[in-house]
Amino acid sequence: MAQQVQGVIARAKGEPVRIETIVVPDPGPGEAVVKIQACGVCHTDLHYREGGINDDFPFLLGHEAAGVVESVGEGVTEVAVGDFVILNWRAVCGQCRACLRGRPQYCFDTHNAKQKMTLTDGTELSPALGIGAFAEKTLVAAGQCTKVDPEASPAAAGLLGCGVMAGIGAAINTGEVGRGDSVAVIGCGGVGNAAVVGARLAGAARIIAVDIDDKKLETAKGLGATHTVNSRSADPVEAIRELTGGNGADVVIEAVGRPETYEQAFYARDLAGTVVLVGVPTPEMKIELPLLDVFGRGGALKSSWYGDCLPSRDFPMLIDLYRQGRLDLDAFVTETIALEDVEKAFERMHHGDVLRSVVMF
Repeated sequence: MAQQVQGVIARAKGEPVRIETIVVPDPGPGEAVVKIQACGVCHTDLHYREGGINDDFPFLLGHEAAGVVESVGEGVTEVAVGDFVILNWRAVCGQCRACLRGRPQYCFDTHNAKQKMTLTDGTELSPALGIGAFAEKTLVAAGQCTKVDPEASPAAAGLLGCGVMAGIGAAINTGEVGRGDSVAVIGCGGVGNAAVVGARLAGAARIIAVDIDDKKLETAKGLGATHTVNSRSADPVEAIRELTGGNGADVVIEAVGRPETYEQAFYARDLAGTVVLVGVPTPEMKIELPLLDVFGRGGALKSSWYGDCLPSRDFPMLIDLYRQGRLDLDAFVTETIALEDVEKAFERMHHGDVLRSVVMF
């Protein structure tokens, strides 16, 4: 029987979000209903509200979440009722050319629930990233649920559903940071600081955090950065080279998504080094580099999709590290808030005062 719950809705571009009653249907084949316990407030949700993703309003916002499976549909074997899960927005198909080549983290046919959640008048909702977790309960594809240790804090665990996983994965999975490597991270918001943590987990010897905000740099230092560079007062390329024996870093992670910072990352890496773009650019942005420099510097220029993660592999492993005290996910939770405070959290996000505001249910 369909249920009515409260959720955060973006009705139109740029309008403040509002709490409305939504209808969550019973799960169909391959689907699950999850009772949400915590959901992080991510920049992507703000992009949806601003019409920066698409114009399929109204949106049910929220996607960086953890909760408990309440019910499952026919044929579901991935999870069972009562499982504590982290939600992900890339449920792999198992059949596309990437999956069949043994690279499911690049699945080209990820999927969401087939049924639609609605408003009480029947208006269909577009759930953010196919999840819609700023709600007491949500309907997802069962493959979007990854079972993890239920002793983990929901507020911390849910952050692996997007930003923290994107940053850690950019370092470990995409950048393939190795023991003794030098790493530079340009942009120290939530994703960039997660990349700092990932580099530390991978055994990097030197981790250089770059930002224009001293507060963010101080946070990066607390999370494992060995050096910091304020790029308002210093040329980041020259500073990174100076800190790496004049050579540049083995891996440079660009977590801003702007042409000027990408160019900095390109020239701040060592010969045959790796650049990882995890910051998300806007459609109109372009980059121009001398082709001879692209050839002559060698190495690899990579983009990182969701930290190139495979949730079934990475989420349980990272939660185990968290439970062992080796991964401080709690450090990313700046504040916990109520559902009605999401609009205020968007405002605080603009000021750069938080790594993550987390809605608790």
